[in-house]
Amino acid sequence: MKKIAIFASGGGSNFKAIYENIISGNILAEICLVVSNNPSCSAIGFAEKNMLPIFIVNKALYPDSYYRDMILKQNLMKADINLICLAGYLKMIPKNIVTHFENCILNIHPALLPDFGGKGFYGMKIHEAVLQSNAAESGATVHFVDDKYDHGPIVAQEKVIIEADETVNLLAKKVLAVEHRIYPEVVKAFCENRIIWEHNQPKIEVSIED
Repeated sequence: MKKIAIFASGGGSNFKAIYENIISGNILAEICLVVSNNPSCSAIGFAEKNMLPIFIVNKALYPDSYYRDMILKQNLMKADINLICLAGYLKMIPKNIVTHFENCILNIHPALLPDFGGKGFYGMKIHEAVLQSNAAESGATVHFVDDKYDHGPIVAQEKVIIEADETVNLLAKKVLAVEHRIYPEVVKAFCENRIIWEHNQPKIEVSIED
């Protein structure tokens, strides 16, 4: 059974989707640590309610960046983490974490990467930019994390059609529904060792049950 760390800064709806899939038995894993830079966010409230281990890491608590990165890694190692899932985490993942957990850090992005990704593209800003571009479609992307924002190898994508009268809120709602479906699917595949690499690109093997 894989041991997962969730990184979240806000509401944590994808965190909740993964948690619910674990509780239902769909994902064979255990959430062993919830990491956040924001101790008052809803994701931390959800973790507390469900008695999940929490670690808060930010500049206020750990002003020295080297020590901050080191103690984060120590907490991940102590929890024996196999997979890190970013769920609306708004901070850059430290290089020491990216290096140690290479191809073991997943992120969900509410757009079709490589478009509308990178520093500054988060939350509603992404959907606003998509609509302003007059794109015909948007969607969600699950990818492995490297040392650049929204840049690592893509594992899964799913598209949504943008209607003529689409609003930012309607688009966000449609994309979020996709996120809640494909992110747990990728996490499940990782936990079942069904993500294989071909020519340096990840691919999900179809399970017998599928």
